[in-house]
Amino acid sequence: MVKVLLVEDDATIRSGVVRALGDRGHAVATAGNALAGLQLAVAERPEIVLLDLGLPDLDGRELLRMLRAVSPVPIIVVTAAGAEQEMVRALDAGADDYIIKPFGAEQLDARIRAVLRRVASDGPGAAIIVGGLRLDSRARRATLEGRVLDLTPREFDMLHYLAARPDQVVTKGELLTHVWQIAYASADKTVDVHLSWLRRKLGETAQEPRYLHTVRRVGIRLSAPTDAR
Repeated sequence: MVKVLLVEDDATIRSGVVRALGDRGHAVATAGNALAGLQLAVAERPEIVLLDLGLPDLDGRELLRMLRAVSPVPIIVVTAAGAEQEMVRALDAGADDYIIKPFGAEQLDARIRAVLRRVASDGPGAAIIVGGLRLDSRARRATLEGRVLDLTPREFDMLHYLAARPDQVVTKGELLTHVWQIAYASADKTVDVHLSWLRRKLGETAQEPRYLHTVRRVGIRLSAPTDAR
């Protein structure tokens, strides 16, 4: 049984999801607006949240950011907004998956299982440590020499992907495929921009790198500084 929190303002959809997931053995709590959903998320500690973006009191993406600030709970956005840009904005805000309405009960159940498998595979103690850099994938928290880094969801994902492969050169195409989940384009400066932001937050520059090293015409390598090994 999975403890699910559904934040959805449409009563018909709420009852349908509760019935469908209940038939599959899950326990579903529901909220019809963002503030009630936030309160339930804190009080009930669900294992996963299904979040509609079109809520009456608060934009769903704002609630997504609020949830991310107080809990590492996996979040699946469930919405009628099917535009690619909407999907990107939700994933950038911290969503773990995105389902477009209308959807079938089997698909929803499969998505829940898939997200929970990914979370479980990280393990409760799956912190990545490279030199003075520490990343906790469950809490989505990064620290450098004990100082918490103020990273956006995309910056955390990029740094986590690199830190999970210390001393390996990772290409920009690989980052775009696995972090952004988009195809590589030679003119795309997305990785360069985020890399520049990450370096600033790590207190380094391209000219004087400590952790993030550019391998010319190949990619990026994250390595512990020699004074931290």
